[in-house]
This record gives sequence, C-alpha cells and structure tokens, in this order.
Amino acid sequence: MPKATAHYMCQACGAVTSKWAGRCEACGEWNSIIEEKQEITPKGLTSGKGKKLGLVPLSIEVEDAPRRETGVAELDRVLGGGLVEGSAVLIGGDPGIGKSTLLLQAAVRAATGGLSCVYVTGEESVAQVSLRARRLGLVHPGVSLAAATSVRDILASLDAPQPPDMVVIDSVQTMVVDNIEAAPGTVSQVRAASHELIRLAKRRGFTLFLVGHVTKDGQIAGPRVLEHMVDTVLYFEGERAHPYRILRAVKNRFGGTDEIGVFTMTDLGLQEVANPSALFLSERSEHVSGASVFAGMEGSRPLLVEIQALVTPSYMSSPRRAVVGWDGNRLAMVLAVLETRLSARFSDQEVYLNVAGGLRIGEPAADLAVAAALLSAQSGVPIAADTVIFGEIGLSGEVRRVSRSEARLKEAEKLGFKKAVCNAAAPATPAAGGLKVRMVTQLAQLAEVAKPGAPAYDLAAL
Repeated sequence: MPKATAHYMCQACGAVTSKWAGRCEACGEWNSIIEEKQEITPKGLTSGKGKKLGLVPLSIEVEDAPRRETGVAELDRVLGGGLVEGSAVLIGGDPGIGKSTLLLQAAVRAATGGLSCVYVTGEESVAQVSLRARRLGLVHPGVSLAAATSVRDILASLDAPQPPDMVVIDSVQTMVVDNIEAAPGTVSQVRAASHELIRLAKRRGFTLFLVGHVTKDGQIAGPRVLEHMVDTVLYFEGERAHPYRILRAVKNRFGGTDEIGVFTMTDLGLQEVANPSALFLSERSEHVSGASVFAGMEGSRPLLVEIQALVTPSYMSSPRRAVVGWDGNRLAMVLAVLETRLSARFSDQEVYLNVAGGLRIGEPAADLAVAAALLSAQSGVPIAADTVIFGEIGLSGEVRRVSRSEARLKEAEKLGFKKAVCNAAAPATPAAGGLKVRMVTQLAQLAEVAKPGAPAYDLAAL
C-alpha cells in the first residue's frame, strides 16, 4: 500500500519544503506555505515493464491543425484562426474584467455555428449563469450548463463516444480531485485537476477552456507549471475606468504570440472592435501640446494610439516620474538621452506619461513618439495633428529602424494621416496625395529650431 506523507508546498511558486516557514525561500512570498499530503510508492517506475514507444522520423508529413471558428472574430484572431481539436486554452484576468462573459458569448456563437458546447461553472449556480445569459441575449439550446466542482464527475460526463466540441471550466481553482487531501485552489489540486481535464481533451478531441484566477501582481494564480501544460495562454486586460478590454496571447502553440483582440464592455456584454485604431483616437484633442500619435504593432495588427505627456516644475529634491501604459525604466532612459544629447532639462521637472485608452505598450518603437510628446509638453508647441511617429532611440541619440514599418505606414494612411516621422522609407506604392514620410536618423532632427526667437522645439513643423 502506498504511504501518505506530509510535506509543505508554496502556493505561489510550487516549491516543496520539509517544514513550515513564514516566508518561501524560493519566491519570497509570505504566508504562502501550507501542509499537503502526497502518496509515495515504495517502488520506482523502472521496476515494472513499460510499453515501447512507436518512434517516427522528424521528417514525417502531417496536415495542419483544422480550425473551427467560434463566431467571435477577435477571439479567433488571438487563437490563430479558431479552435483546434484537442487543444487546451488558459485565460486569466482581473475579477470582473469579463472572462466569463467572453467565454459564454463564444459558446453561444459557436453553438449557433453548429458546434456543441458545455459550460461548467464551479463559482455560480446554473440559475445565475442562465439569468446572466438571458440578460445579455445569449440563449441557445446547443449550450449545456452544469454546476460542479468534482473533476471525477466532470470527466464521467464528458468521456463519451460523441463528446462536445467546446468545453469551458470556470474556474480551474474551484475544481477538486477527491483522492488528493488538499483544499481547492492549492497547487496540488490545480495541477491534478488540470492534468486530468487536459488529458481527456487530448483523447476525445474537444477544445478545453480553463478560466484562471490571477494574483495581485496580475499573474495567473497557482503553479507556473499550469501555463506549461496548456497550449495557449490568454490574458484579458483592461482598466476599470475604461470600457476597452484587450485579449492578449502570451503563448500559443498553434499561432503567433503577442496577438491582441479588442473589445468594449457594454450593457449587452462584450462588443468586438474591428478598427481599434479609430477607437483609441476617437477622443483625441487636436492642437494640444504634449500629445503624439504612435504607430505600433500588436502581433500582426498595426495599431495607432495617442501618447500623452505632461511636464510641470517640481519643488522637490526628487521630481516625480509617473507612467501609465508604458515601461517606467524606458521613460527614464529616454529622459536621460534627451538631457544628454539635446540639452533638454527635465531634472527639475515632474514628468507624467500616459497611453490613452488603457492600452499597454511594450515595444521600443514607441521611444520616438514619447520623446516628441515630452518635447512638445516642455515647449508648449503642439505636434501637427496629422502626424504619426515611431522609432527606437539609442543611447547615442540615433533613431533606429523598427520592424513592420510599411504596415504601420499603411495603417496611418488608411486613417487619414498625412505625415509620418520615422527612420523608414516611404511605401513603395504611395497613394495620390497620401502619406509623406520624413526620415530621421538622429534625435537632434526632432528638435530643429525653425527661426530665431521661435520656441526651443518647433514640433509643429513635423
């Protein structure tokens, strides 16, 4: 008989220790170590005879994974084109951000397209889910509901010759494996429940969606191995003050990463945004200093957003630097380059930077747009409203080229912009009266003085 022994496991990182401690030595979290029991078999796996594997050459020809559309175009885009049979998708996000609503909408639209869907909730009752679906106008007989937390019962219901095409588990932290003596949501329970559900999805060929809770740092709660077990990891992002929601892929075995889908939260649920650039620029104020339009890339999608900067005098020894939607360390580097290469003085001024719309930008191509917004805020001269800016800034003050420049320029031209400032050539086939590209290779070209007595940085000429 296997013997059950007690050990202590960190619920944040999964590290195992022989005794309890107030602080995990592996990840540094406090009060995250709890006692769990595990079964130890007296003999190793090498003591018995195993089944020999059927090895195949790497050059074997296989067909591409077929796709099944959910009916939610933005979700299909992030997944790489639609659902893949036997795949497991993990979606995380802040409480109330819209994870359950998104998956409920996807299940109903997929059922409308002829797929069979099962929605299993461990946090609500069937009546609560049904009432929310009726309020959002999401009623379809092809979607089956169940309220359960027992993984054994769920497996028995799904393990059938004709399994459903799509299964949603909301959420994986509420699932319980009855042969493990641990509380729901612990590392052992989450790992075991996910393993059993994913194994059944692979064997029966249905697409499995797992909803995951997140920690205060925004990471999916539970062991990190959970993200390695699934095929796709999605994060649902957004600010409570903004109606926009961003669905971002950070891992995808069947498609590209860093792809995004854009939604708006309304009274009738999540609405897809086909042209997010126009949405993020819809409330832009023209002829205001400290604002620039950045032409960025999110996966394969070009996206135009407004970057806002505010520079005010500071009476403190250490002026404040506040950033929303961008990397604070990157801002410090851009300020240092501006002070060193252009003699622009920011050391006695407070600097505030914001990416409008609640979007987060991670690529260095935003350096030049940030620098232009900072110079405009300091001088009080607005940047021309029909200008887009992008480019990476080096420490020596050079402006480097960035990838997918032509796609960025075409998106700007499509939205009616007339000028672009970047280190890139104009499109090969420019439209009549279309976009004019001003190439800049040095940061000093961004701060040319137009005439004596003019403001220090004449950005209106851009």
